Amino acid sequence: MSTQQAALELSPATQSASPKSTHVVAAAVTPQLRFYDKWSPRWLALPFPLFLLLLWYVAARFEWVAPQVLPSPQAVSQTFIDLVASGEMFDNLKISLLRVLLGFGVGLVGGLLLGVAMGLSPVFKDYVYPLFKAFSQVPVLGWLPLLMLLVGIDEALKIILISKAALVPIALNTYKGIENVPARYVEVARVLKFSRWQLLWRVIFPAALPPIWNGVRYGFTHAWLALVVVELLASSEGLGYMIVFGRQLFQLDVVMAAVVVVGAVGYTLDQVLARVEVVLLGWRRSGF
Repeated sequence: MSTQQAALELSPATQSASPKSTHVVAAAVTPQLRFYDKWSPRWLALPFPLFLLLLWYVAARFEWVAPQVLPSPQAVSQTFIDLVASGEMFDNLKISLLRVLLGFGVGLVGGLLLGVAMGLSPVFKDYVYPLFKAFSQVPVLGWLPLLMLLVGIDEALKIILISKAALVPIALNTYKGIENVPARYVEVARVLKFSRWQLLWRVIFPAALPPIWNGVRYGFTHAWLALVVVELLASSEGLGYMIVFGRQLFQLDVVMAAVVVVGAVGYTLDQVLARVEVVLLGWRRSGF
């Protein structure tokens, strides 16, 4: 049998191979790209941001844009050092982190409960899912005017909006994860005479865990974005407030320093969740 014929007769399980095996096959088919395997993707991702940093430096150095609008990297770095030394950056960062963790925690619990209920109870899903879809289509800012009238502009407003941002992807991914558990898993559990709790904890939840965890990561990302938006519009503390305050005083170096911290902290927290995912879902590597 020729190599081409063997490739055409791959089994469905082989055709649905993992992304890692897909990269291996692609590298074998296109040898000119094998140099990619010699470098970590993180190193390969460096040239573009370094190019942007260089472009920023050149634009500020030759004043392609007015310094009042585009401060130099050196000015932003010095401002960041000053904000850290004075404690102002850490104080606002601590407030933002507490807000997002509290709001995300509320959204996590609510999203998991709602998603599990919709996934396990068709009747509950039929009653709730249409309203949930309508609720999810309204962006965070769409609820801001109404909630400002109901709860004011204190911490409750921020927590509710952050919770809403986190709840939607967590609930949706949890529901879809449970709904898409292969029927053959349930059939095997019934053959083995699993009880209802054994079916849930040993079959359904482990099989649904990957999409559920993806929902958790998406939920945290949405919560972090909602935090910044809420602090931009209704706050006197936090990283978002620093951005607004700097813009009002036309201190663009403060604005850019706060933006860099927002991006760096958000990326770091997402990587922490990615590491936790490796621990929780490590069994997938064994081909379970």
